[in-house]
Amino acid sequence: MKIFLSIKYHDDHRNRQLIGDITQALLPHKVICIARDVEEWGDKKFGAAQLMQRTFSEIDSSDIVVVELSEKGVGVGIEAGYAAAKGKTIITVARRGADISETLKGISREVFIYQGVDELRIFLERRSMKK
Repeated sequence: MKIFLSIKYHDDHRNRQLIGDITQALLPHKVICIARDVEEWGDKKFGAAQLMQRTFSEIDSSDIVVVELSEKGVGVGIEAGYAAAKGKTIITVARRGADISETLKGISREVFIYQGVDELRIFLERRSMKK
């Protein structure tokens, strides 16, 4: 199964560890993260249109979209909306205290609020990730 991870990107990749933790928790599934797998942590640069085309292509070929919304980002909203329009299963996860919009809750099959990464890891490992 292929899972697209939608998460706010930072130029300094300060959430690189979180991306790694989520990916590890979702094994043995294939997890695609644009910052890591397409941009290769900033080693590859794309124009905005080309990057969105690649992003949409990865979402199209994914079975599930996991939206990590501890930090809001325009790109995360675009990815979630696109995934919903394509009929993809969306699972939203966020740290306690994060502001999750009612619209994102409405398109998500499940919303999980976590305190720490260990709690998130346990949720993702136990979750079947079935469509």
